Amino acid sequence: KVYAVDETWHPDLGEPFGVMRCVLCACEAPQWVRRGRGPGRVSCKNIKPECPTLACGQPRQLPGHCCQTCPQERSDLEQPPPSLAFEYPRDPEHRSYSDHSELGAEERARTEGHTDFVALLTGPRSQAVARARVSLQRSSLRFSISYRQLDPPSRVRFSDASGSVLFEHPAAPTQDGLVCGVWRAVPRLSLRLLRAEQVHVALVTPTHPLGEVGGPLIRHRALAAETFSATLTLEGPQQQGAGAIAVLTLSDTEDALHFLLLFRGLAVAGPAQVPVRLQILREGQLLRELQANTSAQDPGFAEVLPSLTAQEMDWLVLGELQMALERADRPELRLRGYIAVRRSCDVLQSVLCGADALVPVRTGAAGSASLTLLGNGSLLYQVQVVGTGSEVVTMTLETKPQQRNQHTVLCHMTGLQPGGHMAVGICPRLGARGAHMLLQNELFLNVGTKDFPDGELRGHVATLPYSGHSARHDTLPVPLAGALVLPPVQSQAAGHAWLSLDTHCHLHYEVLLAGLGGSEQGTVTAHLLGPPGMPGPRRLLKGFYGPEAQGVVKDLEPELLRHLAQGTASLLIATKGSPRGELRGQVHIAHQCEVGAQHLAAAGTEGMRMPEALDAATRPVMPAALAPEAPAPAKPGGSGRLRDPNTCFFEGQQRPHGARWAPNYDPLCSLCTCQRRTVICDPVVCPTPSCSHPVQAPDQCCPVCPEKQDTRDLPGLPRSQDQGGCYFDGDRSWRAAGTRWHPVVPPFGLIKCAVCTCKGGTGEVHCEKVQCPRLACAQPVRANPTDCCKQCPGSHPQLGDSMQADGPRGCRFAGQWFPESQSWHPSVPPFGEMSCITCRCGAGVPHCERDDCSLSLSCGSGKDSRCCSHCTRRRSPETRTVPELEKEAQGS
Repeated sequence: KVYAVDETWHPDLGEPFGVMRCVLCACEAPQWVRRGRGPGRVSCKNIKPECPTLACGQPRQLPGHCCQTCPQERSDLEQPPPSLAFEYPRDPEHRSYSDHSELGAEERARTEGHTDFVALLTGPRSQAVARARVSLQRSSLRFSISYRQLDPPSRVRFSDASGSVLFEHPAAPTQDGLVCGVWRAVPRLSLRLLRAEQVHVALVTPTHPLGEVGGPLIRHRALAAETFSATLTLEGPQQQGAGAIAVLTLSDTEDALHFLLLFRGLAVAGPAQVPVRLQILREGQLLRELQANTSAQDPGFAEVLPSLTAQEMDWLVLGELQMALERADRPELRLRGYIAVRRSCDVLQSVLCGADALVPVRTGAAGSASLTLLGNGSLLYQVQVVGTGSEVVTMTLETKPQQRNQHTVLCHMTGLQPGGHMAVGICPRLGARGAHMLLQNELFLNVGTKDFPDGELRGHVATLPYSGHSARHDTLPVPLAGALVLPPVQSQAAGHAWLSLDTHCHLHYEVLLAGLGGSEQGTVTAHLLGPPGMPGPRRLLKGFYGPEAQGVVKDLEPELLRHLAQGTASLLIATKGSPRGELRGQVHIAHQCEVGAQHLAAAGTEGMRMPEALDAATRPVMPAALAPEAPAPAKPGGSGRLRDPNTCFFEGQQRPHGARWAPNYDPLCSLCTCQRRTVICDPVVCPTPSCSHPVQAPDQCCPVCPEKQDTRDLPGLPRSQDQGGCYFDGDRSWRAAGTRWHPVVPPFGLIKCAVCTCKGGTGEVHCEKVQCPRLACAQPVRANPTDCCKQCPGSHPQLGDSMQADGPRGCRFAGQWFPESQSWHPSVPPFGEMSCITCRCGAGVPHCERDDCSLSLSCGSGKDSRCCSHCTRRRSPETRTVPELEKEAQGS
């Protein structure tokens, strides 16, 4: 496993040892060495001596704990819930997990499961105010940042409480002043700091390279229901570093506005309480007013504005209400901002399918919708429908029905395009309640046709979290329908997908499905191919479970690039029930990617075209060893070019099975191999130099003796195929051409039943089983337990009557031999002897078991031994051992 710097853990040694609860390991910061920053260092220590002294008479050893506890104090911890796994700072093994976190914040994260964070961003020398909304999903951090009175930022910076940078992301603000981004594969230490509310986010501008505004990310339950927001800035230029943000939502049962207000810069440092006044205004006219007391240590409060009138609800959704915050004793310190619907980088979308209709149907039709909630509460929509057998007659935005077949319509979507399969328009009067329900994912789209007037297609309008896919905001998704499959499939499922090509001609895709059912479908696969029914390349994009898939393809076939430019490419979704295709959509992406001898028709220029009639004398010649294999003939009904399923993709390149190369991240001291779709990278193991003063060449990994300075003889990575050497993965060593040896394969050691040979011409290691000779004797034996082949007892002068019959005489364990029936405590570096594990050799096989310490002590007090506790009361002389009696006599 890979651990972050400063991360601590209890090592897991596997069965039967398990997790070493009394051993604490830490990843220490790497040190600078001659070739740059070296790897981190792992240090482990025994924390058993740090256990507290207990005053109780009979301590107990709880499962999963190193230190004993008193049952009177910890009786409620008999089976500690996972949410309280590190709530006990008295135990050294848990104290290490609390070093970087506040227990209250960590407990809230585990018990409530919140993954949304918010930050108020201000600066000591700036009047700008920004608000960051961050969502943690799996190991990715998605953020949306809006700002006021700030120049367009250049970067978004995440750091810890001490200012150390954890992650930076280039800022590309949208037209409406939003900065969007994703921090993928967040390290575990950063995740721990985030959950402990110890991560700061800042906006870097050209005039403030260290960050103009910033603030800590905090978690609050109000974020899950937020539908309106406000950013408040100072009215006058007399002060800097002040600002406020508000998180607002409507009550589900009444027209009341709940809000959380966070502010900075109005109160001086310290616990002193200061009075603040909150006002709700419209066009300068006061509508509501609240007063509260707060301090710099708690700069925020939550309140409710009850019983909003119908007029106030309209003003709310139209963005005409203002929120003002001021100090009651200093009215000149005044913050003000408009309340508007929540702004985010997420996308409102819906997949419409027959399975979700009020009366489910199976027609193979599909629908796709993209929606945008404007600042005045209006809803911009684009809906496309494919595969319906009759004309579309209605498109409506509805709430969840109270009864079966009941439609509660919020908006009739007009603006049907010619043909009746596309609608573009605006719902102008959604209302505050409708906007709230929309952002809470409580609305549905319904499409009625002549054949199914009550609804042939229906879809849930949901917020799709920001993923960094640029095509979401630029183009409509591609609808995926069973009716587009050849032959058509009357599926009740549907889907849509965003696809785009970047400047490197890498294909980015994001697929969303609905109506496929549960896990009984098994693996769903997405393929990119040419027109249906025609031979050509077929590329598997991804096999996945569930309704979503996304990824990047960096080596798309030239023929598929041509189909994308011509609009003849297809995206095919196959399922267990329809392996030849359940859904399909036609994909058209205009681009200017070079695809080889023929330029794309969509490129619009001849400057990138490669001449087809290129003179053979001027063509570049590729060595035969590096030339690609000729494409295999197409199978009937399959793709035109078969891909080797065992190839590996690493650092932007495709590698065949068995290939060996030096990785870009460490070209001197690492070697990678492709083994059936798996890339294995190992460090080069340097042999011990034969001289006393070896020389370290700057461009080589291993030191060499001065008289062997010829680079062709260095034991590092070979520079060409002509050097006649082989790298053996078993013991990670280089072998000369023609060398034969018995391989050493950890953890089994020397394998005498195999012989390996280094083929110098190809650098290949060939290993084969040793062929033992046929023996004439009836009971052959092995002269040595490590030998591969047996011998007749009389064929060796040292073999006599004492030679045992064939069969195991002992066990090999951790590089040592143990006689039959012997027991021992194994030693595991760097932890030493495992006194709680007992191994025994039986029939040539070692068996290891953990000692059973679950039996309760019959004595009143116990003594902690190296493994289990045992009674310390005096025993009778008949039951005491001789050494114990002698020791007692000496003491008396």
